[in-house]
Amino acid sequence: MKKGDHLFLVDGSGYIFRAYHALPPLTRKSDNLPVGAVSGFCNMLWKLLRDARNTDVGIVPTHFAVIFDYSSKTFRHDLYSDYKANRSAPPEDLVPQFGLIRQATRAFNLPCLEMEGFEADDLIATYARLACEAGGDTTIVSSDKDLMQLVGPSVTMYDPMKDRQIGIPEVIEKWGVPPEKMIDLQALTGDSVDNVPGVPGIGPKTAAQLLEQFGDLDTLLARAGEIKQEKRRQSIIDNTDNARVSRELVTLRTDVPVSEALDEFVLESPDGPKLISFLKAMEFTSLTRRVAEATGTEAAEIEPAEVVIQSKEEAHGPDVGARVPSSASTSETAPASPAGAEPAQQDQNTPSALAEALAQAAVAHKFDHEAYVCIRDLQTLADWMAEASAAGVVGFDTETNSLDPMQAELCGFSIATRPGRAAYVPLNHKSGQGDLLGGGLVENQIPIRDALTLLRNLLENPAVLKVGQNLKYDLVMMNRYGIDIASYDDTMLISYVLDAGLNGGHGMDSLSERWIGHKTISYKEVAGSGKTMITFDMVDIDKATRYAGEDADVTLRLWHILKPRLVAKKLVSVYERLERPLVPVLAQMEQRGISVDRQILSRLSGELAQGAAGLEEEIYQLAGEKFTIGSPKQLGDILFGKMGLPGGSKTKTGQWSTSAQVLEDLAAEGHPLPRKIVDWRQLTKLKSTYTDALPGYINPRTNRVHTSYALAATSTGRLSSSEPNLQNIPIRTSEGRRIRTAFIADKGYKLVSADYSQIELRVLAHVAEIPQLRQAFEDGIDIHAMTASEMFGVPVEGMPSEVRRRAKAINFGIIYGISAFGLANQLSIPREEASDYIKRYFERFPGIRDYMDSTKTFARANGYVETIFGRRAHYPEIRSANPQMRAFNERAAINAPIQGSAADIIRRAMVRMEKALPEAGLDARMLLQVHDELIFEVPDEEVEATIPVIRSVMEGAAMPAVALKVPLQVEARAADNWDEAH
Repeated sequence: MKKGDHLFLVDGSGYIFRAYHALPPLTRKSDNLPVGAVSGFCNMLWKLLRDARNTDVGIVPTHFAVIFDYSSKTFRHDLYSDYKANRSAPPEDLVPQFGLIRQATRAFNLPCLEMEGFEADDLIATYARLACEAGGDTTIVSSDKDLMQLVGPSVTMYDPMKDRQIGIPEVIEKWGVPPEKMIDLQALTGDSVDNVPGVPGIGPKTAAQLLEQFGDLDTLLARAGEIKQEKRRQSIIDNTDNARVSRELVTLRTDVPVSEALDEFVLESPDGPKLISFLKAMEFTSLTRRVAEATGTEAAEIEPAEVVIQSKEEAHGPDVGARVPSSASTSETAPASPAGAEPAQQDQNTPSALAEALAQAAVAHKFDHEAYVCIRDLQTLADWMAEASAAGVVGFDTETNSLDPMQAELCGFSIATRPGRAAYVPLNHKSGQGDLLGGGLVENQIPIRDALTLLRNLLENPAVLKVGQNLKYDLVMMNRYGIDIASYDDTMLISYVLDAGLNGGHGMDSLSERWIGHKTISYKEVAGSGKTMITFDMVDIDKATRYAGEDADVTLRLWHILKPRLVAKKLVSVYERLERPLVPVLAQMEQRGISVDRQILSRLSGELAQGAAGLEEEIYQLAGEKFTIGSPKQLGDILFGKMGLPGGSKTKTGQWSTSAQVLEDLAAEGHPLPRKIVDWRQLTKLKSTYTDALPGYINPRTNRVHTSYALAATSTGRLSSSEPNLQNIPIRTSEGRRIRTAFIADKGYKLVSADYSQIELRVLAHVAEIPQLRQAFEDGIDIHAMTASEMFGVPVEGMPSEVRRRAKAINFGIIYGISAFGLANQLSIPREEASDYIKRYFERFPGIRDYMDSTKTFARANGYVETIFGRRAHYPEIRSANPQMRAFNERAAINAPIQGSAADIIRRAMVRMEKALPEAGLDARMLLQVHDELIFEVPDEEVEATIPVIRSVMEGAAMPAVALKVPLQVEARAADNWDEAH
């Protein structure tokens, strides 16, 4: 922090009680969980963040933190045993909200601070002092009089309820003394709420008069005999000790040994998806909508987060609690059982009983970070390798200096042989001292080659099961060092198979809290954050040992808890067929990468820039003035203020809404300016997201782009890719297709694109038992033309393209539960006409309506739906009392078996493909997966031989598990670049 910066410190505990008492009770509709205080807190915090630039004095925060009471004994109890003794327990419906509010703070992307032994006010006082010493200013967001002693030239307070700044004049006006005398005033008056004794009979007005007369408390006590009023004089003399104790109690500590530095409080932009995920879990619909609008996030695409519910017994400790799903309507919410198993009175010989017993055993071992071993010599490492081999199952994790496994360096690895028994092997930790490059290696680390020689024997031994969390990263990492991990399980994927859509994420930290009740050491705690963050090779080895040892320990415990649940839930086949075998396949694909032509991207970037510039001029002419096109406010003022276009609506902030849907609707009505804006947004997004960004992803060592695939990111089983995301490159626009021309085959190779033809419609025809669709696919008829002929009575031969287009929109729209409103917008037709189309569609294909109704009924009864391979996607909010939420979940539940089955089919194809190509004597390499499409790099001379193998594997991927009643069809072609091959 530096001079000119401004720190906001929010009194989080004060916010909680203000929110609770100021608002009527509110419960989450799905499970009646009290959330009134959480709702009030979130709304107050959102308003504060949004309005910070509009305060009376124009304050713009650069740093921001929310401070809470730890809710346990503090040093003040040692000074005065009756401190806060008369405080009653918090309201029962408020208790579970304490932890949720801390989670809300983190969801807002804000520091959430508390410290055992100290109150929130002490932390606020300490950070205000540190900010002052750094030359910055501080605003304390609170109206608590206890904090007014901190007000000064660089420290003010802000009461958000009254929208009022509190500076030195306001303190004097309210209490009759300046801030520096507030401690003495409170020492005299005491505090009945906190049970601070003070001096009986001395109120604020009297205390101010006495301090004005005598100057300060010490002088007053020394000269108490001079007070004229007998009763007042005697009370002060009799309670001298109480006054001095009271002064110590109300004096805020400014020297708390805080661990977070001010630089860690830099105010970041809100993380829209993260915040919306939490708000959706809380079912705060209105705030979700406002946040989505403000952050430009598509809320419908965000899954609800998981939440921690704090029990009554845990309310007086730090923020820990039992993890439960975002809706308690599911049968697996019971925090009392760490494994989430069925009730304890069940038959002890059932798989569920075994799962619970193993879970309890894994949780029973207490975490002792000091017991983790740091291995720094070969003999000790050899002993641990032998111990791991004897155990037969070992938790394993790598520590590196980068999230990109293709460029990371191995810093060390950790293993766990049983719960509580773990070790870390540092290999590449640096001292941070010495030359300009960061210093040399820390002493007493095993040479990396020697350590990996011993590790190889363990990792490549198929008789020892290696258990990892997100193991694909470790597979890529170790493969780069020449080690192939054999025989493994992945706790992240086991959790995904069990609970997709039920609990939000499947990361180790959240799984640990939910199933073990243990909060793991955060990466921030060992490596810092923001500008002060260091890479793991610079982390102190003792800290690294505790952190890495815990990772391996937690992972092994999770395996003991989660793996038996696969048997209990009859989901072993899903994990073994669709998840575990895909891990090494994706690891290989990520390592292969794909070549990208920088010159093509550079040329496209220039052309997109020219296109955008041309559109800008047209936009300015249509608008009649120049303005910032990317500014929603200025654009809204032009469209609805100046031009008076219809359909304008304002957001909660008072600005006109200029969302993509609003602009598309206006463009569909024939207004030219909105159409130009839509086109400009598309061009600028393509430029920034792809043509400008992709060169930065080219690996300097391989000269190829290596995307990262996430297996557990969607509820339906679809893969997603990131860094870069290659699955969202537009295919329907010429500009998007031109971006694909930059993805090229190496010299002597061709790219082969193999794409399932209408796979989701084929799956629908299979699961919904629709004779007309099945026969059409069997006969190879144009399915969209056939649908149009069935619905509109138009012959297939010579059918107008517009008629076929409408049928195509209905075919695909039905899969996604399209409404008459949505279809009307898509086809630019009246809603009544769209409604008639949908009604006629269901009349012609009654099996689809039957499928939808039966799927919704099943989902309501069970909380989940299944693909044809048994994968489950959970939709607990399908029973929500909120009609919009319920309808959304119904649509998702209808689509999930179709989309999920298609995703499962291509997963099965990918697993088989890795073996089929070399078994056929081919050198083709699978590079990318984009939804229903696989991309291969094939030697020129093998193209003709490779394509039939690819088609055969993909078209037969469902067999023998499922015999589809319609044939799968794959279109494949080869070319020099991705666009031409597609």
